[in-house]
Amino acid sequence: MSTSVFVSRPDTEVFDFLADARNLALWSSGVTSVDADAVVPGHEAAYSYRYPGRHRQHLLVCDHFEPCRRIVFRGQRMWGPLGTQVPVYGFELIPHGDGTLVRLSVTSCLSAALLLLAPVVAMAWRRDLPADARKFCDLLGGPVPATLHGPPAPASGAGGGDPGAPAAAPLRTSPAPGGFDYAH
Repeated sequence: MSTSVFVSRPDTEVFDFLADARNLALWSSGVTSVDADAVVPGHEAAYSYRYPGRHRQHLLVCDHFEPCRRIVFRGQRMWGPLGTQVPVYGFELIPHGDGTLVRLSVTSCLSAALLLLAPVVAMAWRRDLPADARKFCDLLGGPVPATLHGPPAPASGAGGGDPGAPAAAPLRTSPAPGGFDYAH
């Protein structure tokens, strides 16, 4: 699943925020907590984190690191009675006017009987990812909604609009390129 949002900050600031995986716990429903240990951001940077509903720590590794452009974190394979799941969190940044268009995506790589639950997993992310995107924007200075296929909505007034005002348009989600990865 994926959605896009416009953030009224330069791509360097947005990327620095996203590159520190400890910040994921502040806004992503797919991350309950990340150990406070400082990790130098970059390709293969590894963080210890908790996935919702899991009691033990798992590893979250930076799988792709392209400064101010793209970052991807891949979670450790999690085993359960119905199969395995590997969460992948991706972020693409595009400088746009006086801010940055950010595409947030989540892919769940499922196996075994969990494949039967793929529609439920997809439905949960379609529900949660837009809310996560709003929290992300709020943390970085206020949301300005965007759609996946259109330009960012214009800001109302100076300073990017009133963060407490209702969104001008709802955020829309769509399957990430390739959708769910059923082969893993």
